[in-house]
Amino acid sequence: MTVDLDAIAHNVGVLQQHAGDAMVMAVVKGDAYGHGLVPSARAALRGGARWLGVAQLQEALALRSAGVTAPLLSWLHAPGVDFARAIEADIDLGVPAVWEIDAIAAAARETGRVARVQLKVDTGLARNGAFGPDWPMLVQAAQRHVADGTLKVTGVFTHFAFADVPHHPTVQAQQVRFADAVRDCERAGFDLEVRHMSNSAATLTTPKAAWDMVRPGLAVYGLSPVPDIGGSSRFGLIPAMTMSANVTVTKRVPIGQGVSYSHTYVTPRETTLVDVPCGYADGVPRAASSKGPVLIGGRRFTVSGRVCMDQFVVDVGDLPVQAGDDVVLFGNGADGGPTAQDWAEVTDTISYEIVTRTSSRLPRIYLGDTNER
Repeated sequence: MTVDLDAIAHNVGVLQQHAGDAMVMAVVKGDAYGHGLVPSARAALRGGARWLGVAQLQEALALRSAGVTAPLLSWLHAPGVDFARAIEADIDLGVPAVWEIDAIAAAARETGRVARVQLKVDTGLARNGAFGPDWPMLVQAAQRHVADGTLKVTGVFTHFAFADVPHHPTVQAQQVRFADAVRDCERAGFDLEVRHMSNSAATLTTPKAAWDMVRPGLAVYGLSPVPDIGGSSRFGLIPAMTMSANVTVTKRVPIGQGVSYSHTYVTPRETTLVDVPCGYADGVPRAASSKGPVLIGGRRFTVSGRVCMDQFVVDVGDLPVQAGDDVVLFGNGADGGPTAQDWAEVTDTISYEIVTRTSSRLPRIYLGDTNER
């Protein structure tokens, strides 16, 4: 698998153009959507990102351990997380609940340092974030801890539910609710550095929601979060990941030969089969059985039969193929080959899942500028 770091840097530049005066936080959670946490983070910073965002604290600490010093937000924490390590590493912590802000304040007292927190308000997604009466309780708890000097509220943020459908009524409704939450924080006396709510889709389609910072994830890696509106090329994005493998075995088989488990595919003629050493242990969806598109020898084919744990088979007809030949599962599509979006469509999912499910056992080859930032 190859990852084009220059493409990531380019995509951040494109997103910055859409964001206008707002800063870009490049979201690198989930091992940078399968692209590799540290190399992708450095490429995003090289492209102009001012902040980095992750879901889990271990990801933030891994970035700090790698020498990444950029402002960094981690926002999904369960009870028992070691907040003291985060405070000592100068990591901003997203806070959705009173229990968490109390735990962070306790950790701050333990370390003797002031914790940096950003309050998360649920404006309609009904997921992570303080909702309804829990929001004023969170603001009041934050006020108490600010007053006793244990923490600083550096920001407030939320997340869209329908940003990929920009004219959906919830998009405007959530902006109104978020503006109210911002005013709540300002009335509470918090010296906010950032206010943010825009994910990739909102960054590209709803510029008025940019506030001080946008928070794109998928688009950083060149994939469109709004495929029904336009693919990556419409927005000037370049897909960074290419997943490929080399043929291991070729064989000529007769008409009527069952292929792979349960013989769900049977050859309609005498043909050549090729074995490809990637399977669901590598992130190839089993749901792509007899559906997943691949590029071999400049021609597109489809997975033939069941995807197995470590391999799948492709019927290539009379195409001359030999062991070692390249099989592209998905890439940027410039050569007519399949894209992650193509795989998403045939497996009834989203491109996010296709790239993030790629296994760590796949070797990652980084292209472009790999210098540290």
